[in-house]
Amino acid sequence: MDKVLSGLSLFSNVGVAEAYLEEIGVDIKIANEIDQKRGEFYKYLYPKTNVIIGDITDNSIRNEIVNESINQDIDFIIATPPCQGMSIAGKMNPHDLRNQLISYAIDVVKRVKPKFILLENVPRQLKTKIDYNGDRILIPEYIRLELEDQYNFNSNPVMSAMDYGVPQMRKRSIFLMSRKDTTITWDAPEKSEKIITLRDAIGHLPEIDPVIREGYETTLEYFPDFEEKKAKALEISKWHYPPTHALRHIKWMMHTPSGETAFNNKIYYPKKANGDRIKGHYNNYRRFDWDKPSRTITQNNGVISSLTCVHPGRLIQDDGTEEGRIYSDPRCLSIYEILIVTSLPKDWNIPPWANDRMIRSVIGEGIPPLLVKRIMEGLLKEL
Repeated sequence: MDKVLSGLSLFSNVGVAEAYLEEIGVDIKIANEIDQKRGEFYKYLYPKTNVIIGDITDNSIRNEIVNESINQDIDFIIATPPCQGMSIAGKMNPHDLRNQLISYAIDVVKRVKPKFILLENVPRQLKTKIDYNGDRILIPEYIRLELEDQYNFNSNPVMSAMDYGVPQMRKRSIFLMSRKDTTITWDAPEKSEKIITLRDAIGHLPEIDPVIREGYETTLEYFPDFEEKKAKALEISKWHYPPTHALRHIKWMMHTPSGETAFNNKIYYPKKANGDRIKGHYNNYRRFDWDKPSRTITQNNGVISSLTCVHPGRLIQDDGTEEGRIYSDPRCLSIYEILIVTSLPKDWNIPPWANDRMIRSVIGEGIPPLLVKRIMEGLLKEL
């Protein structure tokens, strides 16, 4: 498609948000990412983009971003600053220095003066304070103080990915801004008529058993059909391979029903080596629910003990007792399933050198690209 907008991506990760932008006419010409490996990942996905790898808080890096943006006539900026200091999946430290990174994005905006801006973060951004001229003020208040003279803002800054065709309950704080001289009002797109559940999204995929970390013989002892299931999965996608987990975690999840947490089990509950019950969040060691979108996919989506990240499973044995109640797929989602529930292309061009942990982490940090596409299509209709 012919180019409609020329864009700059700040805190770009590996370009998860940008997955569908080129096909709708948004050309991300420049991207900035602090991490070298993520920057290389981005270059692999988007070889035409000028990826500036470096710390945006460094004046020389920020000046390079600004100068390149002005030279390239950038008229759109998407910025997704780190959320770990605010997210409920993190420590929610109000004084986390990463919370201040929004100020560097605003500095770039004020110097480049793009026509349109998309600022994205976790909903807790709306209740997070940062330092500003000797005071502590809320981030939304800060953004408005800096930009409302030049930009119009969207009416409701909270959007949920599941309302826009993404099979994931991922709420985001999203500020959509249009420069006042454009006379364009940019707001959230209309919501989808249908919510996509995990049954809709991945219910057609066959069962796969996890690899047991304690060894191949142990894997076959518990899952005699392991190789046959693995082969069928790999016929679908090379990314639909079995995750590896510790046997004790697998045992707990084998006896945990869909949508439930192993903490509710009477026998197969999370416990330490000495038998003491493990304490944790009620969403740890939890299976997804088939009849809902997935909960938010986090960085640690390959770790059973993390916030809800275990496959919903199917009941394969039940004698009325917890010991005799067995569910399939006592594992985290495969990378292929993660691609689907995050709304990334199933054939996303992942670099061959990226390992499992990196792939899962960068996807977990990214905003679902179908949500971004829907938002941008709303703007493009106004242009």
